Amino acid sequence: MERSWPLAGRDDELRAVAAAVRPGAAGVVVAGPAGVGKTRLAREALALPARRGARVLWAHGSAAARPLPLGAFAGLLDVPDDVPDTGPEAGAADTVGRALERLARQRPLVLVVDDAHLLDQHSALVLHRVVLRRLAPALVTLRSGEAAPDVVTSLWKDEHLPRLDLDPLDVAATTQLLARVLGGPVEVASAHRLWALTRGSPLFLRHLLAGEVAAHRFTAASGTWRWADRPHLTPQLADLLEREIGALTPGVRDVVDVVALAEPVALHALCALTSPADVEEAEGRGLVRTDGALARLAHPLYGEVRRAAAGALRARRLRGRVALTLDPAADPIPRAVLVLDSDLPADPALFLRAAEAATRLHDLPLAERLARAAARTGEPAALLVHAAALSWLSRGEEAEAILVDLAARAPHAAVRAMAQLHRTGNLLWTMARPGDARRALDAAGATGALPLHVAGMSLAVAASLGELGDVLERGPRLLREALPDDLARVLAASAVSAASAVTGRAQLLEQAAAVGGLDAGHVPAVVPVFGLVDSQVLGHRLAGSPQRAAERVRAVRAASADLPGPARWMGLVVAGHAALAAGRLRDALELLREAWAGLADSGHEFRFRCRTLLATALGQAGEAGPAAPLLTGLLAGLTAEQHPAYRVYAPDDLLARAWGAAAEGATTEAVAYAGAAAELARADGADAYEVLARQSAVQFGDAGAALARLSALAPLSPRASLAATHAHALAAQDGEALHRAALDWERLGDLVAAGDAAAQAADAHRRGGRQGSALTAAALAEALAARSGARTPALASALRPLPLSAREREVVVLAARGLSNRAIAERLTVSVRTVEGHLYRAGHKLGVPERTALADVLGLELG
Repeated sequence: MERSWPLAGRDDELRAVAAAVRPGAAGVVVAGPAGVGKTRLAREALALPARRGARVLWAHGSAAARPLPLGAFAGLLDVPDDVPDTGPEAGAADTVGRALERLARQRPLVLVVDDAHLLDQHSALVLHRVVLRRLAPALVTLRSGEAAPDVVTSLWKDEHLPRLDLDPLDVAATTQLLARVLGGPVEVASAHRLWALTRGSPLFLRHLLAGEVAAHRFTAASGTWRWADRPHLTPQLADLLEREIGALTPGVRDVVDVVALAEPVALHALCALTSPADVEEAEGRGLVRTDGALARLAHPLYGEVRRAAAGALRARRLRGRVALTLDPAADPIPRAVLVLDSDLPADPALFLRAAEAATRLHDLPLAERLARAAARTGEPAALLVHAAALSWLSRGEEAEAILVDLAARAPHAAVRAMAQLHRTGNLLWTMARPGDARRALDAAGATGALPLHVAGMSLAVAASLGELGDVLERGPRLLREALPDDLARVLAASAVSAASAVTGRAQLLEQAAAVGGLDAGHVPAVVPVFGLVDSQVLGHRLAGSPQRAAERVRAVRAASADLPGPARWMGLVVAGHAALAAGRLRDALELLREAWAGLADSGHEFRFRCRTLLATALGQAGEAGPAAPLLTGLLAGLTAEQHPAYRVYAPDDLLARAWGAAAEGATTEAVAYAGAAAELARADGADAYEVLARQSAVQFGDAGAALARLSALAPLSPRASLAATHAHALAAQDGEALHRAALDWERLGDLVAAGDAAAQAADAHRRGGRQGSALTAAALAEALAARSGARTPALASALRPLPLSAREREVVVLAARGLSNRAIAERLTVSVRTVEGHLYRAGHKLGVPERTALADVLGLELG
């Protein structure tokens, strides 16, 4: 990977070292573990002295040169090899003295001694004398934890030089370094995995990343770099690590390999499987570390090396030995994983308990692997767990095959009912076949078993398909039932949450959250909880209570942050949704971009929610046109592909298209999409969605069509009340009232709406000739935009005022983005001649005769 590796995360250290080697300074000792970047830091710090004309002399300690007097200075100082016959001590003194004389002749000088822990005695004495006599600033690097010559150690122990201990990079610095090297954002989980494996060593990081990028395992998806595979060590990195590990006796090798294959390993078990003496030696050599009663590898990459070297048969045998020491009653997963990969006989009962535990933790790849092993016996419970995991992993056809067979042959009605319920969910959400899902639901009901589960799934299906009246009629009664488990509770709560969210029933929304277990401060142990949380966030977004939305997300985001696959992506989506609800677009974009990088090509149904929310956030941030192909692709997907199970969210799709049009400058089109979203919501009885849609039209500058309905809906929620106030102020062009609305939006927590209201206040004041008030409102708009990351049409107009009408500005923006006059006419539903007239008048007002100069006047970034 031919990329430049900058020095990241070392600004403070670089300043300290550069100051320590300036003329007249004594120098510094830089210590740290191997690969931490000591030499690179030294080179960067010495760039300035070299430019000023000082000679930089590099001496290198090494095991090969250590037996030779002045071996570190070989080739640097012309010191005769002959030593006078006056005894060894006098000879050493004479040799050191001659070296010092030659160094003194080369001033101004900076002496660098790399790997000083490997210096021979003569070289160490030369370094010591240079420092004590202040012949030159000395920059000394050494490996921490290694024995060094006494005279080198005395440099910092006797306070002749300060010592700077260089720690490995932390996660944030590693992520920053990766983004700079790769030239784009890196998925947080991928960056964390790289950091965890390399422990912040820039040397190891560079070698590992180079191999993964070259092998196309670390790639950019939707603009975000992701690592979606296990690491494969390059030969160069493997050689480095093997040198770090060193030669192993058979006993120590067993210690390291047992820990590598099964960490963490209980210390008492490790000692029983190997020997206490070998464990002590492995710890003393820095190969393993003990943390209380557990043993782990001292560095994660040691495990990669040893697992590759262990051999399949030996690895299976060692895993089996460790598995027998574990108690499955406490946690079945560790033992089950080891048994599955060992030479022990299969244990289907253990595999099933472990698969169920992994499902409760939302670790779906692991649950599927364990359940597959358990299901080889044909046990119905194992088949259900396996099919559910397959469905949630978007492997719908495989799940359907298992479930159809199970529903046909299972001897018990409860098993047949549960198989049909899983089929219902798989057919609707994973496979997008609502008709077949209805038939499976009917088949589940026909068994007469699990009536509350069937009722919960029936509600969930109705809510997804937009049948709000049915859900609102049956849902409250079902919430009052003694629902038997997390699955039944979450299904019922999800359906009622979705219906109450879009209709603005705040009390029912809270009741559903309590039944679903969200008020208990934990995450229900079923995968549909992510849909429940998304509906809850939507409800608080539409009501105007974004802080409550953030509270709903906190627990599920924390529980899914470190998981592989869909659970993590869904956690990112709901967290991004909560950030969008508050108008925190930078946070929303970071979360949703990362989720989209995983979901876009996954086939997972949650990608439909992610697509809509990400398109909305990108539109509100003004990332449109040729410079933003991601938004263009998302909007094309919204037009071409819909999921039948997301019918209840259809107004959100139209609003995403509205914000996409607004980002391109097509405000007429944006108003039309917002109006369509409002009418669709009104037809569905989704009053809360209608409020948001009409509020969006007001933000685009059209209060007339929205005013009557917002006035009628004002009692519905805090958002509805404030949206009506905002619309009245805009219709009246009342700058003071718009300014107050901006402050009220800020207090409510919608920063994007607040910025637009402030921008509209600035425009109203400017048109009224109140320049001071206009400047005050514009300053507020700019401050709010800085906080939110928004770049909307209202903000663009207020922060870069031009002597144009709203329609002229719209035409000019579209022309600047490269649209032909005919394309502009089609988007605005006007004639080409009308467009030509607007462009002529705008060009005259702006003094811009050429179409190509419009972007500069408007301040557009077209890419």
